[in-house]
Amino acid sequence: MSTGVSLPPGRYPTERSAGNRRRWLIGLSVLVVVAGVAIAYLGYSKFADPAVSGEATGYQVIDESTVDVQFTVTRSDPRRPAACVIRARSRDGAETGRREVLIPGSNAQQTGVRSQVRTSQPPAIGEVFGCTENVPAYLTAPAD
Repeated sequence: MSTGVSLPPGRYPTERSAGNRRRWLIGLSVLVVVAGVAIAYLGYSKFADPAVSGEATGYQVIDESTVDVQFTVTRSDPRRPAACVIRARSRDGAETGRREVLIPGSNAQQTGVRSQVRTSQPPAIGEVFGCTENVPAYLTAPAD
């Protein structure tokens, strides 16, 4: 005597085949790999060595409103011009002056530059804020 339990038709899903589960697993695996490659590419492009970088090598406070900043610019393609922003900061750390400097193309991968920054308060330090190969037009336009 067996009591067979029969489920009402259409109420419960039918059992999936092993092939159907395998396709889902392969599809999800491919999606995870593609997402991983995309994240790796974005991380590399954001944190890889920049095409141009600047590093302060020294500074000298000239007077109560001027600091002289010496820095080195390193470029992957030295023939391309670059622009660097240098700045002065006061004793409390506030930025008190800023200047953009054009670094023309050359044959040397590293170029030493020296420039003065005028300040609104007595300067305590001069530093490089950042450099780029995207030189603004007003730095390259001829002066009248």
